[in-house]
Amino acid sequence: MTAVSKKLTLEEYLAYDDGTETRYELVDGELVEMPPETKRNNLIAIYLLSKFLTLVSLDLICHKDTEIVVTGNRTRVRLPDLMILTEELRAAIGGKRATITPDMPPPALVVEVVSPGKANEDRDYRYKRSEYAARGIPEYWIVDPGDARVTVLTLVEGLYEESVFQGSERITSTTFPDLEMTVAQVLEAGASE
Repeated sequence: MTAVSKKLTLEEYLAYDDGTETRYELVDGELVEMPPETKRNNLIAIYLLSKFLTLVSLDLICHKDTEIVVTGNRTRVRLPDLMILTEELRAAIGGKRATITPDMPPPALVVEVVSPGKANEDRDYRYKRSEYAARGIPEYWIVDPGDARVTVLTLVEGLYEESVFQGSERITSTTFPDLEMTVAQVLEAGASE
C-alpha cells in the first residue's frame, strides 16, 4: 500500500488512486484503510438489502459502494454498509462517481453493521452518529451482532433519538413503517455461514 504522508483535501481524496482495490475512508484528512468485512457482516447487509428491496427500487439501494461526505475536524468521507437514497439524491448523483457530496441531499437511511473491536464500536456508535446527524440523515441504523441488538436512530430537531431492539422485537422505522423484520431474523441471516 502506498503511504500518503500529508493530509488530503476532499478534492485530493476524490482524485486519489493507489492502483489497488483497497477501499478507504477519509478521516480528518487521513486515508483510513477499510479492512474486508467479516462474512457475517456481509450476510447481514445482504439480508437487509433483500428486505428493503420489497419497499424501494434497486436503484435507490447502495451496498458498500457509495460514499458520503460528512464533516468533522476536517472533512470526512464514510463508506456505509447500506444506504437507501431518495429519488432526489439518486438524480443528483446521476452517472457521476458514487459520492454524496455536501451540496447533495442526504440519503433517507444509512445502516452500519458493527465489526468486532472497540475502535469499530466507537466509530459506529459515537463518531458516525454525530456525523450522520450533522449531515441531516433522517434515520441511522446500527446493527450490532456482538451485542445482539439493532439501534435505530431517528433525527429529531438535529439530534438522534434512539430506540434499541433485541431478540424477537420487531424493528420499527419511521422512514419505512411497512418494514417487517425482527432483530433475531437479521442476526440469524449472519449466522448462516
